Amino acid sequence: MLLVDIGARLRSRRKSLGLTQSELAERAGVSPRFLVQLESGRGNISVQRLAEVCTVLALPLSELFAGLGPAAPVRLALVGLRGAGKSTVGAAVADSLGVPFVELDRRVEDTAGMTLGEVFELGGEARYRALEREALDALLAGGGPFVLAAGGSLVTAAETWAHLRGAARTAWLQARPASHLERVRAQGDLRPMRGRPDALGELRDILAERAPLYALADLHLDTDLLGVGGSVARLVDACGGRPDHGAR
Repeated sequence: MLLVDIGARLRSRRKSLGLTQSELAERAGVSPRFLVQLESGRGNISVQRLAEVCTVLALPLSELFAGLGPAAPVRLALVGLRGAGKSTVGAAVADSLGVPFVELDRRVEDTAGMTLGEVFELGGEARYRALEREALDALLAGGGPFVLAAGGSLVTAAETWAHLRGAARTAWLQARPASHLERVRAQGDLRPMRGRPDALGELRDILAERAPLYALADLHLDTDLLGVGGSVARLVDACGGRPDHGAR
């Protein structure tokens, strides 16, 4: 179908310029047979010869191919420490783009059939990492679009982090250490503070340790500076903007 669409566009352009197939073939330095096959959408296309035809037609290749072929699905993965806003921002971005929102840790729990706490208690970090990679591979194998909120420590699993960067556009949501702590506490989760007299200091250390890994992400957004709305707008724009669904 793609070759047929390309041929139809070339034929329409040729006719609009009042050229016969023979005239175009001669000016472009291609055989009449090649041009007939090209316009009818048959056979293999030589990129060089296609470019020569387009030169005579004053038709940029970008214009020839505009809107043709399947569009790459939106695949955006958000990383950052807990409290960075991955769930809040990610869900809003997914809603704006009309794609599924996925929290990887929820997929891990579904895969394991138990809570994250139980995974760590029974199998330790090694078991969690194996399930994390399994859940991620299953998501990527699906081939569809998504906005993903990754676990805060995923970046410390070098192979998994590299795999994710190669399969999706990645964004690091940043915030001040105090903001991370305040947001987690506002969600009713007191675990980061329980039994830790210097929870903020520990958080600063973790952030400093992981910052070079988070920095490998394609995009860096300061959620303190941008807020939820600004962060969502920036990510939606980075993914090509809101789709045009027409009048409703």
